Amino acid sequence: MLTACCLAACSGPSLDDAQTPTPVPAPVQAPVEKQEPEQDLRAKVASLMVVGVTNYDQARWALDQGVGGLIIPSWADPALLTEPGRNINALREQYPRAFSVAIDFEGGRVQRHTQVLGSFMPPRALAGNPPEVIQGTGYDIGVSLRNHGINVDYAPLLDLDVIDLDIVGDRSFNSVPEEVVRVGGLFSQGLVDAGVTPTFKHFPGHGRASGDTHHQLAVTPPVEELKALDMLPYGPLLARFPDASVMMGHMIVPGMGPVGVPSSLNPEAYRILREGDYPGGVPFDGVIVTDDLSGMRGLLDFAPTPQAVKMAIAAGADQALWSTGADLPATIDLVVAAVESGEVPLARVDEAAARVERLH
Repeated sequence: MLTACCLAACSGPSLDDAQTPTPVPAPVQAPVEKQEPEQDLRAKVASLMVVGVTNYDQARWALDQGVGGLIIPSWADPALLTEPGRNINALREQYPRAFSVAIDFEGGRVQRHTQVLGSFMPPRALAGNPPEVIQGTGYDIGVSLRNHGINVDYAPLLDLDVIDLDIVGDRSFNSVPEEVVRVGGLFSQGLVDAGVTPTFKHFPGHGRASGDTHHQLAVTPPVEELKALDMLPYGPLLARFPDASVMMGHMIVPGMGPVGVPSSLNPEAYRILREGDYPGGVPFDGVIVTDDLSGMRGLLDFAPTPQAVKMAIAAGADQALWSTGADLPATIDLVVAAVESGEVPLARVDEAAARVERLH
């Protein structure tokens, strides 16, 4: 850096008469945001992706792209769970870095690959059993999942069954928040005891939605009504299980953030969950994962999957999940470009990547 010096005028030729020069401060430059090397940025962005895989080779390919998580869908080849040398446990030995493997396993009508992982009663039926049976069932499910390399269960469901919505029904423990907290806590403790992370879903509450987000855009009652009822199970359970994850649903909630934007893409939904801005709520610094961004009309009618992934991460999601795994490299590129352009803040990616790392 060059320093400019300014000499004062002299009254005579003698050097003794010369005045001491006054230093001129160097110009103050605005701080420049640290630039992330592209390779490091791409790795961080990829770590936020959870994609569906159906076989060993597809799982290897996804991991080679740098994804931070895999989900085992119902249509996956069971050999991915069972074939020695070509199953999830083999992948964990073959890859030095950590990654999560998740599955939807609630019991009842939502339990994948029962021929391998076992079959368990529906949550509604489970709720009527003694506490040791409820917690023991969570533990048995967790042990089965963990033995097959799965460390995240997208369960329990905390939605309240208050309007007989078919997509909820016997998947719900109860219509009363306190009972959902009681049973959900026992089930979750069983999972945790087996080394599996529970995932509470579907925030901010699917129980009173106008329909099934698998098939259509669904609208809930206004946000203040959800705060007064549907969100109530989350506070006590997140206080007890701060390392659990939460799945953000696709419901449109009147009065919550931008009009007509599904919760999974809505910054206000993430703010409410993060700050615990509902009765009995607690601040939450764990992983928030989206519901499926590829197989549900309630989201696809709003945005195609690559755009939805970018929007979800920008809104506050730590993991963007899509069960098809389609267009993975292009989707990573899209999010990287959005970060480089400033559309998605680098700090948003950094905080999400840090949370995902803790989940592993």
